[in-house]
This record gives sequence, C-alpha cells and structure tokens, in this order.
Amino acid sequence: MPRFPLSIPALPPGATLADRPPPEADRARRRLRACHQCDWLVTLPPLSPGEKADCPRCGHTLVTRHRYPAQRSMALAISALIALIAAVTLPFVSFTVGGIGNRIELTETATTLIGFHQPIVAIGVILTIVVLPAVYLLGVIWLQFGLLRGSSLPMGRSIARSLSHLHPWMMADVFIVGALVSLIKISGMAELELGVAFWAFCIFAVLLLVTTQSVDADWLWFSLAGEPRAPAGTRTGTTAAPQGLTGCPTCGLINRLSSGGHGQCRRCGEALHTRHPHSLQRTWALLAAAAVLYVPANVYPIMTTTSLGHASPSTIIGGVVELIQMGSWPVATVIFVASVIVPVGKLVALAWLCLVVARSNELNAGARTRLYRLTEFIGRWSMVDVFVVAILVALIRAGTLMSITPGPAALAFGGVVVFTMLAAMTFDPRLIWDSPPPASGRPAAVQRRDVQ
Repeated sequence: MPRFPLSIPALPPGATLADRPPPEADRARRRLRACHQCDWLVTLPPLSPGEKADCPRCGHTLVTRHRYPAQRSMALAISALIALIAAVTLPFVSFTVGGIGNRIELTETATTLIGFHQPIVAIGVILTIVVLPAVYLLGVIWLQFGLLRGSSLPMGRSIARSLSHLHPWMMADVFIVGALVSLIKISGMAELELGVAFWAFCIFAVLLLVTTQSVDADWLWFSLAGEPRAPAGTRTGTTAAPQGLTGCPTCGLINRLSSGGHGQCRRCGEALHTRHPHSLQRTWALLAAAAVLYVPANVYPIMTTTSLGHASPSTIIGGVVELIQMGSWPVATVIFVASVIVPVGKLVALAWLCLVVARSNELNAGARTRLYRLTEFIGRWSMVDVFVVAILVALIRAGTLMSITPGPAALAFGGVVVFTMLAAMTFDPRLIWDSPPPASGRPAAVQRRDVQ
C-alpha cells in the first residue's frame, strides 16, 4: 500500500496510542465526512463519550464515540474468545429416546453434514458461527493490544480494514435462535439435556454482539494512522460526487478521485469509486440467482426424518405446518418469517428499489433508504432454517429408531441467503439520492447522546 503523509499529533513521553486524545480534541480543525448512504458532505461536531453523529440528510450514523474504546473492546473480545473456546470444547447438547441417546459438540453441527455430502453447507455453518467470529475477535485483540502497548503491531491497517468486511457474516446470534427452534421441535419426542457449551455459546453470542458495537472505528483509525486533511476546496452542505470526492466506506476519510471516478483511500488503502461499479446490474444478477434457487429451496425437502424405519421428508412450508399442528405457534411463526417472509420480502424490496431508483426525489428518498437499511439488516436471519437442519442432523442419530438427514433444499436455501445478502451489499443506496437536487442549510452532522 502506498504511503501518504499523515497528520498524527505527538504524544507525551510514556503515553500509549490508547491515551491519544480523541480526534475532536483539535477544535481548530474541521473533520469532514461524506455519508456512505446519501453522499452528503458534513462537518463532524465534537463528540463526547456516549454520543454519536448522524447524517442530517438521511439519518445514517457516521461516527459513534465510546469511553475507553481500546480497553473496553479488548476486554470484551478476550471474554468472548474465552466463551467461544468453552463452547467448542465442551458438550453442547444431548438427547435420549427409547434408551438410545447421542451427545454432540458444537463443531459436529458442521462436520456431520460432510458425511451426508453437504460440504458447502458445512463450511458455511462453521465459518459463520466459529471461524469468522474467532478471526474478528483475534483482530480486535491484536489491534487494541498494539495501541495499549504504545505502537501498532504489524498488519494493523489491513486487519482494521478487514473487520468491517467480516461483520455481516458473523451469525452466532442467529445460530442461538436456530438452536432454540431445534430444541423446541424435538422436545416432545425425546429427553434433552443442555450441556455447558450451550450456555457458553449463548454468553459468547451476547459478548460478540457487544464487542462489535464497542469498536470505535473513527477513534481506531485516528489512533492507527492519524487523519490527513480533506482535499483543498472541499465544500460541506452538498454532495461529494460533483466535487470529485468520496468518503471511504471503511475508515471514513474524504478522498479525491481520479477523472474516471476511481481511487484508493489515503489512510486505509480501500478501493474507492464514485458509485459502486455496475451496482444495479450486479444487484439484478444476484437477485435473479437467488430467485432461481428459491424454487428448489421450497420444492425439495430440507430434511428427512426417519422414525421406526419410516422416512418422512419435510419441506420448509411442511415444517411450518407440522409445528402448527404440534401447537408450537411461536416457533412456527419464527420459521415462517425467517424462511418465507424475509427472503421473499428482501427479493421484492431490492428489485423494487432497483426499478424506482432513477425516479427518486427528495420526498421519498429517505423512506427508500430506510427500506434498504431494513433489507440489509434482516437478510442474515434467514439462516435460522439452515442452522436448524445442521443441529438436528448432528443430534438426532439413533438409527432406524429416529434419525434426521439433510435434504437438497438446505444447500439451495443457503444459496438464497448468501445471494440476497450480496445483492444488498452491491446495491449503492447513494443512487437513490442522486436525482434529488441538493438541499441546503445542513452542513453539520446531527449529534445524539444515546450510546451507552
């Protein structure tokens, strides 16, 4: 990565990088940001711990400030990593039926799928619940330890840049919901016993969520690499693209682009573009792939239950109907919403946004941006059904008495989830705001004190 002159204030003798004053300590200098969802260019206000700055145009959070950011996120990350180690090394859950039982560990929810010729689903499960969260936590510990010891460790910027890319693919919280659904489904057929690893993983999921929310990306990048001044002539209260500028989606720095609308962030090295290249075309292609996979995901069985030698295949809708017949209305509602409403709603919402993006105006752009944020947030929760299959296949193995095997729909439905998530990532919400004329009188970000 090319080196650029950075503005890093000197530290007093004996101080560590974690002791560096927050970026707004230099009140004689404006810090600018371009909103990554509407392209509005604003001046960040001074922020105290517990405050956040929102875009005055679309409401997107630009910066969140925390108290003791390095110490806080490092402590949480270490705690989460300890809980994860306990979750993968101790018994997860066991069941007994007709005098025959089985006990599994967390990792068997993935490894068992390989034996049923579902390696892609197995890889997806283990990556999203163990590997990627562990990599994320180790990255946070590596970065914050370097700042606390007084000098950043090697690969600091590359690791910091990767954290934002890992975040959407960590699904420990979704797995917990899948585990609860699985246990409720079989609670009436077998005797269950929750192991120590189950509770350890619940703690891990909570700590991982809190850790991701505790990382102060603005302070982190300022501590790692300072903050170069915005390009000369940068004007706030308007959009960045007409000025040949853009905000880095990773570290937030304002950068000037080449005449072709491309560039590289001066601080973190992220590739930059005026708008995502071929955003609508890529989104349409991914939506089409997801729509095609959604058909076999619902037509073919997602799992087959064998009881006393009788095999009973079950589709997604069939599983919902079965839960209703068992009287498990809350669980049936969760599966129906996660596996039917969310994927279909996301496909329809993103397709509609692609169709109407050229006809947006100042009055409806805000509502359409909120719809985009909702589709981006809910997409990962469709993985509940895939996790349910993984848990049941690993746990229910009692031969002809009772066993569950994965069906071909598991891979197809996992593909639907991945493709719809990628479609939301490739869609550039700034396109919604490109048609409206720029508003005036909003040069500074909105400041809120609602961060704990």
